[in-house]
Amino acid sequence: EDHGLQVESAIGFAPWMTAGEAGFVQMEKEMQMLAGIGCRRIAAPPAGVPVDTALDLFAVGEKYKILLDLGRLTGVMPQLEFWGSSPVLWHMGQVLMITAVADDPDVKILPDVYHMFRGGTGFDTLKMLNGSLIDIFHMNDFPENKPRVQQDDADRIYPGDGAAPMSQILTDLNNMGGEKVLSLELFNRSYWEEDPNLVAERGLAKMKSLVGEIA
Repeated sequence: EDHGLQVESAIGFAPWMTAGEAGFVQMEKEMQMLAGIGCRRIAAPPAGVPVDTALDLFAVGEKYKILLDLGRLTGVMPQLEFWGSSPVLWHMGQVLMITAVADDPDVKILPDVYHMFRGGTGFDTLKMLNGSLIDIFHMNDFPENKPRVQQDDADRIYPGDGAAPMSQILTDLNNMGGEKVLSLELFNRSYWEEDPNLVAERGLAKMKSLVGEIA
Protein backbone atom coordinates (compact mmCIF):
# COMPACT_ATOMS: atom_id res chain seq x y z
CA GLU A 1 0.00 0.00 0.00
CA ASP A 2 2.87 2.39 0.76
CA HIS A 3 3.95 2.05 -2.87
CA GLY A 4 0.47 2.22 -4.39
CA LEU A 5 0.40 -1.47 -5.24
CA GLN A 6 -2.57 -3.82 -5.18
CA VAL A 7 -2.32 -7.62 -5.19
CA GLU A 8 -4.90 -8.43 -7.86
CA SER A 9 -4.51 -12.20 -7.93
CA ALA A 10 -2.32 -15.09 -6.86
CA ILE A 11 -2.08 -18.81 -7.49
CA GLY A 12 -2.15 -21.78 -5.19
CA PHE A 13 -1.90 -25.45 -6.01
CA ALA A 14 -4.57 -26.93 -3.79
CA PRO A 15 -5.88 -30.19 -5.33
CA TRP A 16 -9.51 -29.11 -5.07
CA MET A 17 -10.62 -31.11 -8.14
CA THR A 18 -9.56 -34.40 -6.57
CA ALA A 19 -11.60 -36.61 -4.24
CA GLY A 20 -11.90 -35.76 -0.57
CA GLU A 21 -11.82 -32.53 1.40
CA ALA A 22 -8.06 -31.93 1.65
CA GLY A 23 -7.99 -29.71 -1.42
CA PHE A 24 -10.74 -27.48 -0.05
CA VAL A 25 -9.05 -27.26 3.34
CA GLN A 26 -5.82 -26.14 1.67
CA MET A 27 -7.66 -23.72 -0.61
CA GLU A 28 -9.44 -22.10 2.34
CA LYS A 29 -6.12 -21.58 4.14
CA GLU A 30 -4.62 -20.00 1.02
CA MET A 31 -7.68 -17.78 0.55
CA GLN A 32 -7.44 -16.57 4.13
CA MET A 33 -3.75 -15.85 3.71
CA LEU A 34 -4.40 -13.83 0.55
CA ALA A 35 -7.28 -11.97 2.16
CA GLY A 36 -4.79 -10.85 4.79
CA ILE A 37 -2.78 -8.94 2.17
CA GLY A 38 -5.82 -7.51 0.41
CA CYS A 39 -5.86 -9.94 -2.51
CA ARG A 40 -9.36 -10.70 -3.82
CA ARG A 41 -8.71 -13.50 -6.32
CA ILE A 42 -6.96 -16.86 -6.50
CA ALA A 43 -6.33 -19.06 -9.52
CA ALA A 44 -8.00 -22.47 -9.39
CA PRO A 45 -6.09 -24.75 -11.79
CA PRO A 46 -6.22 -28.56 -12.15
CA ALA A 47 -3.39 -29.03 -9.65
CA GLY A 48 -2.90 -32.49 -8.22
CA VAL A 49 -5.20 -34.30 -10.63
CA PRO A 50 -3.54 -37.59 -11.72
CA VAL A 51 -2.50 -37.42 -15.37
CA ASP A 52 -4.37 -40.62 -16.20
CA THR A 53 -7.66 -39.26 -14.85
CA ALA A 54 -10.59 -38.54 -17.15
CA LEU A 55 -12.17 -35.53 -15.46
CA ASP A 56 -15.91 -35.67 -14.87
CA LEU A 57 -16.71 -32.08 -15.83
CA PHE A 58 -20.14 -32.28 -14.23
CA ALA A 59 -18.56 -33.28 -10.91
CA VAL A 60 -15.90 -30.57 -11.22
CA GLY A 61 -18.64 -28.02 -11.90
CA GLU A 62 -20.33 -29.00 -8.65
CA LYS A 63 -17.00 -28.70 -6.82
CA TYR A 64 -16.40 -25.30 -8.37
CA LYS A 65 -19.78 -24.17 -7.07
CA ILE A 66 -18.66 -25.14 -3.56
CA LEU A 67 -15.36 -23.33 -4.14
CA LEU A 68 -17.26 -20.18 -5.09
CA ASP A 69 -19.19 -20.39 -1.82
CA LEU A 70 -15.84 -20.61 -0.04
CA GLY A 71 -14.63 -17.60 -2.00
CA ARG A 72 -17.60 -15.53 -0.93
CA LEU A 73 -16.97 -16.55 2.66
CA THR A 74 -13.30 -15.53 2.60
CA GLY A 75 -13.58 -12.62 0.17
CA VAL A 76 -11.11 -14.25 -2.25
CA MET A 77 -12.82 -15.52 -5.39
CA PRO A 78 -11.51 -18.55 -7.35
CA GLN A 79 -10.68 -18.01 -11.02
CA LEU A 80 -10.99 -21.27 -12.96
CA GLU A 81 -7.78 -21.89 -14.90
CA PHE A 82 -6.88 -24.43 -17.57
CA TRP A 83 -3.34 -25.44 -18.50
CA GLY A 84 -2.67 -25.99 -22.19
CA SER A 85 -0.25 -28.87 -21.64
CA SER A 86 -2.41 -30.56 -19.00
CA PRO A 87 -3.71 -34.01 -19.98
CA VAL A 88 -6.87 -33.43 -17.92
CA LEU A 89 -7.93 -29.77 -18.33
CA TRP A 90 -6.37 -28.09 -21.33
CA HIS A 91 -9.15 -26.37 -23.32
CA MET A 92 -11.40 -23.34 -22.94
CA GLY A 93 -14.38 -25.51 -23.86
CA GLN A 94 -13.83 -27.62 -20.75
CA VAL A 95 -13.79 -24.69 -18.34
CA LEU A 96 -16.83 -23.15 -20.01
CA MET A 97 -18.70 -26.40 -19.37
CA ILE A 98 -17.54 -26.41 -15.74
CA THR A 99 -18.81 -22.85 -15.26
CA ALA A 100 -22.13 -23.76 -16.90
CA VAL A 101 -22.57 -26.68 -14.51
CA ALA A 102 -21.70 -24.45 -11.54
CA ASP A 103 -24.54 -22.13 -12.62
CA ASP A 104 -23.36 -19.30 -10.39
CA PRO A 105 -23.29 -15.53 -11.06
CA ASP A 106 -19.74 -15.28 -9.71
CA VAL A 107 -18.05 -17.78 -12.06
CA LYS A 108 -14.75 -16.55 -13.48
CA ILE A 109 -12.20 -18.06 -15.85
CA LEU A 110 -8.52 -17.22 -16.14
CA PRO A 111 -7.29 -17.47 -19.75
CA ASP A 112 -3.64 -17.27 -20.76
CA VAL A 113 -2.36 -16.58 -24.29
CA TYR A 114 0.14 -19.44 -24.16
CA HIS A 115 -2.28 -21.91 -22.56
CA MET A 116 -4.95 -21.13 -25.15
CA PHE A 117 -2.48 -21.79 -27.96
CA ARG A 118 -0.85 -24.82 -26.37
CA GLY A 119 -4.15 -26.57 -25.65
CA GLY A 120 -5.69 -25.84 -29.04
CA THR A 121 -8.24 -23.22 -27.98
CA GLY A 122 -8.82 -20.91 -30.93
CA PHE A 123 -8.49 -17.23 -30.16
CA ASP A 124 -11.84 -16.49 -31.82
CA THR A 125 -13.35 -18.19 -28.76
CA LEU A 126 -12.89 -14.87 -26.93
CA LYS A 127 -15.58 -13.37 -29.17
CA MET A 128 -18.14 -15.68 -27.54
CA LEU A 129 -17.57 -14.51 -23.99
CA ASN A 130 -19.33 -11.99 -21.80
CA GLY A 131 -16.88 -9.59 -20.22
CA SER A 132 -18.01 -10.41 -16.68
CA LEU A 133 -16.52 -13.89 -17.07
CA ILE A 134 -12.91 -12.63 -17.07
CA ASP A 135 -11.26 -10.42 -14.45
CA ILE A 136 -7.64 -11.42 -15.05
CA PHE A 137 -6.00 -12.26 -18.38
CA HIS A 138 -2.48 -13.68 -18.57
CA MET A 139 -0.30 -11.97 -21.15
CA ASN A 140 2.62 -13.62 -22.92
CA ASP A 141 3.40 -14.92 -26.40
CA PHE A 142 4.76 -18.01 -28.10
CA PRO A 143 7.38 -18.62 -30.81
CA GLU A 144 6.21 -19.57 -34.28
CA ASN A 145 9.19 -21.80 -35.09
CA LYS A 146 8.35 -24.64 -32.68
CA PRO A 147 5.45 -27.10 -33.04
CA ARG A 148 2.55 -26.32 -30.71
CA VAL A 149 2.54 -29.65 -28.88
CA GLN A 150 6.29 -29.42 -28.23
CA GLN A 151 6.09 -26.05 -26.51
CA ASP A 152 6.17 -25.76 -22.73
CA ASP A 153 6.03 -23.05 -20.09
CA ALA A 154 9.66 -22.06 -20.66
CA ASP A 155 8.89 -21.12 -24.27
CA ARG A 156 6.71 -18.17 -23.25
CA ILE A 157 8.08 -14.85 -24.47
CA TYR A 158 7.15 -11.19 -24.14
CA PRO A 159 3.73 -10.19 -25.52
CA GLY A 160 4.12 -9.05 -29.10
CA ASP A 161 7.41 -10.88 -29.66
CA GLY A 162 5.82 -14.06 -31.02
CA ALA A 163 3.06 -15.39 -33.24
CA ALA A 164 -0.02 -14.68 -31.12
CA PRO A 165 -2.64 -12.39 -32.72
CA MET A 166 -2.26 -9.81 -29.98
CA SER A 167 -4.29 -7.08 -31.67
CA GLN A 168 -7.22 -9.45 -32.15
CA ILE A 169 -6.94 -10.75 -28.57
CA LEU A 170 -6.90 -7.30 -27.00
CA THR A 171 -9.65 -6.02 -29.28
CA ASP A 172 -11.89 -8.93 -28.30
CA LEU A 173 -11.14 -8.41 -24.60
CA ASN A 174 -12.03 -4.75 -24.96
CA ASN A 175 -15.20 -5.42 -26.95
CA MET A 176 -16.58 -7.98 -24.49
CA GLY A 177 -16.81 -5.29 -21.81
CA GLY A 178 -15.86 -5.30 -18.17
CA GLU A 179 -12.65 -4.23 -16.49
CA LYS A 180 -9.65 -6.49 -17.11
CA VAL A 181 -6.33 -6.83 -15.33
CA LEU A 182 -3.57 -7.86 -17.74
CA SER A 183 -1.01 -9.98 -15.90
CA LEU A 184 2.45 -10.60 -17.36
CA GLU A 185 3.14 -14.35 -17.10
CA LEU A 186 6.63 -15.45 -18.15
CA PHE A 187 8.56 -18.60 -17.29
CA ASN A 188 11.34 -18.16 -19.82
CA ARG A 189 14.62 -19.30 -18.31
CA SER A 190 16.64 -16.81 -20.33
CA TYR A 191 14.70 -14.01 -18.65
CA TRP A 192 15.57 -15.47 -15.25
CA GLU A 193 19.20 -14.57 -15.92
CA GLU A 194 18.30 -10.88 -16.26
CA ASP A 195 17.47 -8.24 -13.67
CA PRO A 196 13.85 -8.99 -12.69
CA ASN A 197 13.06 -5.28 -12.50
CA LEU A 198 14.18 -4.81 -16.08
CA VAL A 199 12.16 -7.83 -17.22
CA ALA A 200 9.07 -6.42 -15.50
CA GLU A 201 9.63 -2.95 -16.95
CA ARG A 202 10.16 -4.33 -20.45
CA GLY A 203 7.09 -6.55 -20.22
CA LEU A 204 4.93 -3.70 -18.94
CA ALA A 205 6.14 -1.40 -21.70
CA LYS A 206 5.34 -4.01 -24.35
CA MET A 207 1.84 -4.54 -22.92
CA LYS A 208 1.17 -0.80 -22.80
CA SER A 209 2.32 -0.45 -26.39
CA LEU A 210 0.03 -3.26 -27.57
CA VAL A 211 -2.95 -1.86 -25.69
CA GLY A 212 -2.21 1.59 -27.08
CA GLU A 213 -2.48 0.25 -30.61
CA ILE A 214 -6.11 -0.75 -30.14
CA ALA A 215 -7.21 2.18 -27.94
